[in-house]
Amino acid sequence: MKRRDLLSLASLPLLGACATPPAPPPAPPGDTPADPLPAASAVAAPPAVPPREWRAAWVATVANIDWPSKKGLSAEAQQAEIRALCDTAQRIGLNALILQVRPGADAIYESNLEPWSEYLTGTQGRHPGYDPLAVWLAEARLRGLELHAWLNPYRARHSTAKSAPAATHLSRTQPDWVKRYGDQLWIDPGEPAAAEHTLAVVRDLLSRYAVDGIHIDDYFYPYPVQDAAKNDVDFPDEPSWQKYLAGGGSLARADWRRYSVNRLVQRLYAVAHETRPGTRVGISPFGLPRPDLRPAGITGFSQYDKLYADVELWLREGWLDYLAPQLYWPRAQAAQAFDVLLQSWQALNPLDRPLHPGLFTSRIDSTPQSWQPDEVLGQIDSIRRLAPGSGHIHFSLVALAQNRKGIADALRTGPYAAR
Repeated sequence: MKRRDLLSLASLPLLGACATPPAPPPAPPGDTPADPLPAASAVAAPPAVPPREWRAAWVATVANIDWPSKKGLSAEAQQAEIRALCDTAQRIGLNALILQVRPGADAIYESNLEPWSEYLTGTQGRHPGYDPLAVWLAEARLRGLELHAWLNPYRARHSTAKSAPAATHLSRTQPDWVKRYGDQLWIDPGEPAAAEHTLAVVRDLLSRYAVDGIHIDDYFYPYPVQDAAKNDVDFPDEPSWQKYLAGGGSLARADWRRYSVNRLVQRLYAVAHETRPGTRVGISPFGLPRPDLRPAGITGFSQYDKLYADVELWLREGWLDYLAPQLYWPRAQAAQAFDVLLQSWQALNPLDRPLHPGLFTSRIDSTPQSWQPDEVLGQIDSIRRLAPGSGHIHFSLVALAQNRKGIADALRTGPYAAR
């Protein structure tokens, strides 16, 4: 099941039972490193909150959603699109872009750890003739835009991928780490060596590119795939689960899965700050809090129970520098009320980390179900009233570049005009 499909499930009953551990589970036997990781606060003080309202947009490379507009464009055409998108962001009044640099255990930058993404040339592993991330950085800097590098830590192959995996792709070099689930490939979060590889990718990226932040979205364990009877199919992590049990592990399987994700988030935060001090680490989870921590009347999908993502723990422990919950519902949808959800995430944020909600701007389209620009403008107004001094992120830049139903003009002449 795709993430966007779950928006239509928002009014269904809660999925799964919800446990409420007060703290992260103890390290499974044999998984504790020789030198325990210090608490996040001991690694580095969080970077200062941006001095202006943060107005960002995601730039998705997977499936050529935002950039490049299609596979196989020449290096010159791809770079022309980069400049045009950066111009669009500057003209509208954005001040940050979040560029997807690792859509599926691949790279849109020079890497010795993972192959070139097929969304550049049409063939995974083929050099595009230039370094896209270096160009994005240069063009963003020219326009005063922050650039954050968006990685997916677990997806190994998207359903839209067509070319054969490169010889250096994890599905070929480490096939035991990679599992087929539905129509995609996923890196098993329960494989400790796979987590080490992802952290190595982060170190390598930050040591060579002066990006302003590292960003991960809502894909932890994958969204549930269902069988013909509409029952969830369990993620196929039996080998790593059995290894954990054989090593003396005693956590329940769901808690073990959450432990694996928690540990990666904690360590990614530390690695980012150690490698490039001042880097901001952002996480953009599914927009609904854990069921037992929701306000009355808020219902829908539980990422705690289904994606094994304990976002509230990460906020309490300070393992991120900003949170961007995907509040992808209209304000009038009571079971996922925008204002109520915004305030509930604020209440779950004891360290007062910046909150930059994700807005579903791409829901403005040519279909009968399209939003009107006033919905997005109204959500920005809600954020300014209820979380002053914060900001927001548009999903995604293509909707603004296409100026769907005049949304880019409405932003430029409206909420972004005098700020």
